[in-house]
Amino acid sequence: MKLVVQRVKDAKVRVNNETVGEIEEGLLLLIGITHTDSINDINYCAKKVANLRVFEDENQKMNLSVKDIGGKILSISQFTLYGDCKKGNRPSFVEAARPAFAETIYDKFNEVLREEHDLTVETGQFGADMKVDFTNDGPVTIVLESNN
Repeated sequence: MKLVVQRVKDAKVRVNNETVGEIEEGLLLLIGITHTDSINDINYCAKKVANLRVFEDENQKMNLSVKDIGGKILSISQFTLYGDCKKGNRPSFVEAARPAFAETIYDKFNEVLREEHDLTVETGQFGADMKVDFTNDGPVTIVLESNN
């Protein structure tokens, strides 16, 4: 599992010009899933996201998590995170999981964030052509991988 985590002031995702997910302050997650992802990857990444201290405390130190500030999550599936550009100029997506498997892992990841970490999670629409608007705060952008 590969995640791009962005600290945001606001974020929303649209499908066919209709907003399907929207948050105020919190984290925008772009989530890539590979063939070998399992419940261990889900649990590892969900725990990291829930406890990642990227929000500033009263001393302007990144010392608070999304849970600490009462923030929300906007979770977007993005198979292109597994694009490999080592050969040629067209990315290869052979490391990205097949859609049916990826959607199951993606749904379970969001469920774990909601149920085990008590976070509010908005989502995009799996497999759709999505337009994502956000205000990156900082900017703060972190890349997480479960296989590390």
